[in-house]
Amino acid sequence: MSATVNILDEPLVPVRWAPGADGRSDPLPARVGLRELLLRSHEIETLAVPDAPAHSALLRVLYALAARVTGLDEAKDGPDDWLMRREEILAGGRLPEKGIDAYLARCRERFFLFDPVPRGRPWMQDPRLKDQCDAASTAGVNKLVVTRPAGNNHAWFRHASDAVPDLPTVSEALLNLLTWHYYGPSGRCSAREVNGVTSASAKAGPLRTSLSYHPQGDTLLQTLLAGLVPPARETDAGRDLCPWEWDELPDPEGPPPALTGPCSKLTAASMHALLLIPDTADGTRVRDAYITWAYRTGRAARPDDDYLIWQISKQGNTYPRLADSGRALWRDLDALLLIDPPGVAQPRRPTVFEWALEVSPDLRVRALGFEQDGQAKDTQFVDAVTPPVLGFVEQRSARTQPAVGRLRVLGERFGTRLDRALRRAWRTYVNDPKDSADAWAQAGAARYWPAAEREFWDRFRLLDRTGTALDGGLDATAARAAFLALAVAAFDEVTASAARTQRGAKAVEEARTELFGARHGKPAARPAAA
Repeated sequence: MSATVNILDEPLVPVRWAPGADGRSDPLPARVGLRELLLRSHEIETLAVPDAPAHSALLRVLYALAARVTGLDEAKDGPDDWLMRREEILAGGRLPEKGIDAYLARCRERFFLFDPVPRGRPWMQDPRLKDQCDAASTAGVNKLVVTRPAGNNHAWFRHASDAVPDLPTVSEALLNLLTWHYYGPSGRCSAREVNGVTSASAKAGPLRTSLSYHPQGDTLLQTLLAGLVPPARETDAGRDLCPWEWDELPDPEGPPPALTGPCSKLTAASMHALLLIPDTADGTRVRDAYITWAYRTGRAARPDDDYLIWQISKQGNTYPRLADSGRALWRDLDALLLIDPPGVAQPRRPTVFEWALEVSPDLRVRALGFEQDGQAKDTQFVDAVTPPVLGFVEQRSARTQPAVGRLRVLGERFGTRLDRALRRAWRTYVNDPKDSADAWAQAGAARYWPAAEREFWDRFRLLDRTGTALDGGLDATAARAAFLALAVAAFDEVTASAARTQRGAKAVEEARTELFGARHGKPAARPAAA
């Protein structure tokens, strides 16, 4: 692999092949270039990217490429015509080879990951950083790879040394390059001098802290087509550009480029500038990296994104639902499927799900994100997938109380009551009303939520898909009893040791009323044994 790696041809993207894929090579390659990925998307089951934020970022790049090669980057004749054209492509069973060849031939020079030509344009990078940043103060590969500790930070997944770093492969560096563009932190970064003025502060990436939701089909072809949203009629593909399509790199002193359509929204919202330095001794490795700010001024607001759940804060500000590694995906399901899901935050489902159902009613939902704060703290990746659920996407004529929403609310209700009951029991037991009571609350959550998730999906599979059942096929009484039984079981298990003492038994029985929705009064009776 030479230092002029072209990601169209080099096998850098990990994939999982669909059963029955044509074994032109034996065995099928674990990684492919972007050209083969697009040409054989109907034979690929899914991306096999291990890091959730890199997977999310790469999907957005692939959505933009799919829109370009199919002509679905414009909808001059409206969404109905756009949907018909997408249906024709889906019926054809593959992305159009002529469209792929024409687009990639036109843009081939912009897909080199390393470009030794003076004033060259390495893909999704800024070659000006060699002159505008201090070569003695580069970020280093440990900073580039987000799962590694850098500087004096604690180790996360592995130990690493800045003095003798383990050089990442080109594939690993490519995926982390994308992670930085979409999930990079705000705050202090490498200094960059532009027009005689030096700055060392970056704005957060467009997906920082958020959780994105993607329709996922049986093949990557279905996934990519389901992930497209009809552009506005006025969208002009000639102006709605991806970064590799820009004639000139934008001025760092000026405002960020306007996001005029789906392709620029998907790929051009980054607030970071990076430049990878290849290892001259081993062309399969990256030796170093520059990472700094892209624009002195940020955007007025976080760019709209068709794959996020948007909510409204108490102050009336719109914000995306945050990634939370402790929150199971089923708890977001009604916000994904329903037009007006319950909740004081007034969640709005991702726009993509208004159009994905036309591809297949058996699509699953994949949630990808990074639990982190706005600056330097990274906690955990979030990666989850549902069973086929998009057949339940609510249309405008749907019932006012969809069963999936009621089922989710019941599960949430008893999880909240369990938390409240355990905290009350602990505080009474230790006679300290200011104690956080996290020990019992966390132990109860660890027992309740996995069991509640299994209960939710078991009952979800029984819901009516025809729209003929008035209650959506949900037996609310039975569901309530099931979630209550799970909460009671978790409560009893966590408090069992304390309940053996007189003081503990009194505290436990007084707090038990919380499980039944009673905040005061006599202890509630235990449910009768089955």
